[in-house]
Amino acid sequence: MNKQTLIDHLNEDLAGELGAIIQYITYAAKATGPYRPQLSAFFLTEVADEQLHAQYLANKIVALGGEPATQPRPVPPARTNREMLEAVLAAELQAGKDYTKRAEEAEAYGDKGLVVQLEDMVRDESGHSEETERMLRDWPL
Repeated sequence: MNKQTLIDHLNEDLAGELGAIIQYITYAAKATGPYRPQLSAFFLTEVADEQLHAQYLANKIVALGGEPATQPRPVPPARTNREMLEAVLAAELQAGKDYTKRAEEAEAYGDKGLVVQLEDMVRDESGHSEETERMLRDWPL
């Protein structure tokens, strides 16, 4: 694993985190119905974790000599609460896979600190996806 490839992949992850922040803020505003207050609060609570991930990634990219991405990954359109939760679940599952792969790349590169941080981020994303899955279990179609 060379440094530039690692920087490029971390920038892809950063774009994902920036997109997640926008996704959660937008979905919090769009939530409707009797569970709107709880759903909006759930979405907004997730912003803090994604912001911490984005900040860590941006700092690491600069430390490695790169330039942090500023363009977010596009936010999937969603009209209903269920569609929003499904889009969030898909994004969290993808982030977990991405960070697992990135931890392997960081290991190959020889950056143990990055490996540990990415594994912590996998844990965070896993917790987010599990919570979202539980919400969707009995959500009406």
